[in-house]
Amino acid sequence: DPSKLHFEMPKVDNQKTESLTADQLKKYLEAIDREPDQDAAAFLRLALVTGMRKGALMALRWTDIDSENGFILLRGEVAKKGKTERIPLSRAARTILQNISSNESPFVFPGKNGEQRKDYRKIAVRVKQHAGLPDDFRPLHGLRHAYASFLASSGKVDLYTLQKLLTHSSPQMTQRYAHLADEAMQRAA
Repeated sequence: DPSKLHFEMPKVDNQKTESLTADQLKKYLEAIDREPDQDAAAFLRLALVTGMRKGALMALRWTDIDSENGFILLRGEVAKKGKTERIPLSRAARTILQNISSNESPFVFPGKNGEQRKDYRKIAVRVKQHAGLPDDFRPLHGLRHAYASFLASSGKVDLYTLQKLLTHSSPQMTQRYAHLADEAMQRAA
């Protein structure tokens, strides 16, 4: 009887934390610079300097950018947690956004006919391959981890601040970067 079948689904350990070495970052940035569509490349640059999730980037509207107060609004209806939050608009993010060609779409990174873009996987994979990154480096989510890893290992950002920048709902999500913060403390000592 098929209704009595029960399958145990494997538990997935989502503790994979990607980071980039200085050389890998240099090659990645060079690969982005060589990308013919620089507006699409801006998507990857912004992911790297903000740690924003793919969905938030694809849903990003020009009205979400508060240049005057220096924040990016992550609207609840498109956020992973369904909660509206703000992240700082860094100088690097501001420069990236200013260099995007103007368009008639309300979306920063529009898809066909100015609608919300559905995917950036092709360009992300292509840039990853041109940069020679490892096969297991996730082409979009890996940029979020790289952002967090750079901040944690800098020794200038505590884990609570990192949690807020990544919009993690709990400190446990941010704990995967604790060893990088510990290394920064050891260097400082």
